[in-house]
Amino acid sequence: MSTQKGNVPGLVTVTNGFVSRLARLGLPLGPNMLLTVRGRKSGTPHSTPVAIIQVAGRRWVQSPFGEVQWTRNLRAAGEATLTKGRHTEQVAATPLTEEEAAVFYRDFLGPNLRRSPFSRMIGAALGLNKLVEDPEAAAATHAVFELHHRD
Repeated sequence: MSTQKGNVPGLVTVTNGFVSRLARLGLPLGPNMLLTVRGRKSGTPHSTPVAIIQVAGRRWVQSPFGEVQWTRNLRAAGEATLTKGRHTEQVAATPLTEEEAAVFYRDFLGPNLRRSPFSRMIGAALGLNKLVEDPEAAAATHAVFELHHRD
């Protein structure tokens, strides 16, 4: 995977705090949860709202904005905590290879985005449609992690 620096839109940066508070309260936010991961340099836990893609008992998280701080931290830590309301879960995070990530973008994220008008609207707003149109290019610059429950 190339290390393209992520470009998070200002609107997302502004709304992340609001979405984080809603997730901590457990309000329904579709597939969104808080991902808390230890900083690779500071060791301090950092939380960010992310969408969890779940299909047939498997779960993934991907960055719509390329290589950003949480993806770097998750790659280094290999584990995180997912939170929604009072429910927390420890997960192991396995980064996908570029080949596996291309399959994810084509076979899992694409159909997930097309399932409802709301999903299509959010996908368009976040630039996800470009990722599913060219899964190989997306896989080269946008990290995908498969999440597994940890005891």
